[in-house]
Amino acid sequence: MSKGKKKILYNLCIIVLLAIVAVCFIYLFKYFGDLYKGEKKVDELRSLIVENTVEQAALDNTEDKNSDTGENKKKKETEYVEIDGVRVQKKFKTLYERNHDFIGWIKIEDTILDYPVMQTRDDEEYYIYRDFDKQHSGEGTIFADASSDLLLPSDNVILYGHNMKFGQMFHSILEYRDEEYYKKHPVIQFDTIYGDGTYEIIAAFESKIYPIDYDGFKYYEFFDATDKKDFEDYVSNCKSLTGYDIPATAIYGDKLITLSTCAYHTTDGRFAVVARKVEE
Repeated sequence: MSKGKKKILYNLCIIVLLAIVAVCFIYLFKYFGDLYKGEKKVDELRSLIVENTVEQAALDNTEDKNSDTGENKKKKETEYVEIDGVRVQKKFKTLYERNHDFIGWIKIEDTILDYPVMQTRDDEEYYIYRDFDKQHSGEGTIFADASSDLLLPSDNVILYGHNMKFGQMFHSILEYRDEEYYKKHPVIQFDTIYGDGTYEIIAAFESKIYPIDYDGFKYYEFFDATDKKDFEDYVSNCKSLTGYDIPATAIYGDKLITLSTCAYHTTDGRFAVVARKVEE
């Protein structure tokens, strides 16, 4: 090959490489831009939750003054409003009015996990790649399984979220592989439009999506126990898959939530965290 042809080929290679670099740069710029916009929107939504902080503070002062007599110990009752025939917690009024698919807010203290939760019964995965306002979003929005009943509620409510490589959505629940992380974050706060809920974690484990004809344990198919044994079997299976001992457990009659996300330890891998509602 002549020197002229080699130079042309060399220049073509440089051009191709520069084009690839440019495309990658544009992709990354858009990717991180979308993540930034997504987190900014969540910040905006979070600001629309109206906690009754002033009235609660006044009530707390009253309780302190009456601590010797034992009077006024009862906490303020949750306030509700009716929106299109649905009784909704007053603090979530603006969010529910903005999108009726909104069913609650999930948070784990001192972590990035602090997000709205959606549910669409007729199209379960509608929010898998959509944000709160139904616009396209690579990180999607956390959503509840269509078979979960938040109003009753069902024995187990399953929530799904993406495992985003930079930490958003449910990526951080994979940290529960580590016992020390669990000890620092043993509680999940899941407040729905129907009422607030504090949940203590009872299990955290790796699993996978199994073939339809597989007759072993499938954590993602449990919503309501047929009887006491059915409930106890679910709890026992979840705890047996957990790689360390979690003292907290659940008994028949408790209400559970299960957080589920993709994991990459195996084909169709999943990671799940199960918690029981604590009666306050």
